[in-house]
Amino acid sequence: MTDDLQFREFFADEYGRLRRLGFLLTGDWVQAEELAQDALVRVYRVWPRVRRLGHPGAYARRVLVNRHRSLLRRALTEARHAMLTHGREAYLPDLGEDAMVLWAAVRALPPRQRAVLVLRFGEDLTEAEVARLLRLPLGTVKALGHRGLARLRATLGSTVTGSPRGGMSQ
Repeated sequence: MTDDLQFREFFADEYGRLRRLGFLLTGDWVQAEELAQDALVRVYRVWPRVRRLGHPGAYARRVLVNRHRSLLRRALTEARHAMLTHGREAYLPDLGEDAMVLWAAVRALPPRQRAVLVLRFGEDLTEAEVARLLRLPLGTVKALGHRGLARLRATLGSTVTGSPRGGMSQ
């Protein structure tokens, strides 16, 4: 099987997952699509090496998260210099009322806490995998996750009960 054919199959299998991860990180389907496409273009450039090393899906997720972090840094720098805000409304998916409330609370979290919670509970990664993906110490990931969940509980009050896994996947 040629590299191009293998990459096409990889693309078909991973694009939806990467797009969803992009949306969970940004809250915007347009940005999510751009992140997913950018990640896949970057993976394609090194496809023979990535395929040989194994776990191309994990590599693509890392590329997407790193690209997102880079764009966040750039946006922060531009905002500091320009002091302008983007007036574009974010797309809100058709979710149930509880999920909309949860999503609003997750979007209000600081970016690193949101990224940890999305990867940990939305993508069902272990703390060690999240730490590796975000290139953060394991203790930092644990602290960000703990603080993020505490903020969600404080924001949502008594509506958050039981395991946090149930909350992110509903």
